Amino acid sequence: MRQSVDDNVPIARRTGDDDELDFDVLVSLVGYHLRRAQVAVFNDFAGQMAGEQITPGQFGVIALIGANPGLTQSALARAVGIERSTMVAVIDALESRGIVERRASPVDRRSYALVLTDTGQEMLARLKPMVADHEARIGGGLTDDERRQLIRLLKKLADGV
Repeated sequence: MRQSVDDNVPIARRTGDDDELDFDVLVSLVGYHLRRAQVAVFNDFAGQMAGEQITPGQFGVIALIGANPGLTQSALARAVGIERSTMVAVIDALESRGIVERRASPVDRRSYALVLTDTGQEMLARLKPMVADHEARIGGGLTDDERRQLIRLLKKLADGV
């Protein structure tokens, strides 16, 4: 980015055209590119799910509970990589919408077993094809091998941090 003559402060380019910006160190930062990709993916997901009022994180929670009825909040929080206290708020929101239900755990009286309600199961069945469309759209420029490699590399990054 250009510097002003008087005080050595960056001056924004007048065109606003990204091709003319100097991205400095950002072009080499994995985190920068991950964040840009995340924003693009989340925006597409939000557009796809506008009528459902579901975030990517909520979909992940619903999918995991649907595939693992009786899952505890602690196990679910570990699986999605968030703090247990944050998970409580997510489950509270889904429970208030009638999507998830907390039941007494048959193996641990200190925790709840999470299950999808009938409404939650119907929603998950409705969401899965929508998510498949979203995935096809965002990954449309990748070959099957590139897609598998990207997922493998993202998992490697997440596991290494």
